[in-house]
Amino acid sequence: MPQPTVTVHDKTFELFIAEEEIQKKVEELGSSLSQNLKDTKPLFIGILNGAFMFASDLMKAVNIPAEITFMKVTSYQGMETTGQTKELIGLNDSVKGRDIVVVEDIVDTGITMESIVDQLKNLGAKSIEVASLLLKPDCLQRDVEVKYTGFEIPEKFVVGYGLDYDGLGRNLKDIYQLKHE
Repeated sequence: MPQPTVTVHDKTFELFIAEEEIQKKVEELGSSLSQNLKDTKPLFIGILNGAFMFASDLMKAVNIPAEITFMKVTSYQGMETTGQTKELIGLNDSVKGRDIVVVEDIVDTGITMESIVDQLKNLGAKSIEVASLLLKPDCLQRDVEVKYTGFEIPEKFVVGYGLDYDGLGRNLKDIYQLKHE
């Protein structure tokens, strides 16, 4: 049974999406990806740190031959986006001529995702699709296509299931949203 509220650092968060709902959605996304990419051997690229849980569960739900690697980029400090993306850990695998699925925990402004997609195009990826557990459509500032979306959410700060607030909260099984006080 999920906790109704959690405290992370100095903030209180309330239950937003329970683990059971998340896992059901991950299974649906894995099934769609498997069906749509059945004639390819895609390379999944998990975006660290936030997408590690989603990427792990998604790979278990994909039932076609596929590989996974990780890339680390950031545009956040605390609860605010910096508006600039910087690559911290690059790709070790070649993407040239490959069908790529970028696995992200959340797409809000789209700035980070636009940068990632552009980098992958420049490296010669054959195709690039985006799978994000969460999407904040009201926050989008860039025209990025998120083909596989778990949940569209309002402009609220969330933690849990890989998402953090200044490093903490990633290990929560459920997703919590900032509580208004």
